[in-house]
Amino acid sequence: EVQLVESGGGLVQAGGSLRLSCAASGFTFDDYAIGWFRQAPGKQREWISCMNSRSGKTFYVDSVKGRFTISRDNATNTVYLQMNALKLDDMAVYYCARGRHFYCDDDAFSYDYWGQGTQVTDSD
Repeated sequence: EVQLVESGGGLVQAGGSLRLSCAASGFTFDDYAIGWFRQAPGKQREWISCMNSRSGKTFYVDSVKGRFTISRDNATNTVYLQMNALKLDDMAVYYCARGRHFYCDDDAFSYDYWGQGTQVTDSD
């Protein structure tokens, strides 16, 4: 059974940092891209980052470039999202998702399994 489990969300001040984790199981991790999405209240789910599982090339939505970093540890089947200089606009539920292929796409329909999400909330 394919499973993706996010963790690492919580309360954070604007300007602060968090590292989210996505633990994957039930499939050959090296064969699939993993992406991160987020959804804020009243807004559509938004793709924010992905890493190609073969080349390691990373992709980001413009609003997080230079602040967020995606990485993956193939030894532990975990993908991370390091988030720095957080803004109020970053507060949302964050989801990781398995791509249908090893390469990345920013379309949610290109992802077939999703985690349950982890909440990032402004502490002020």
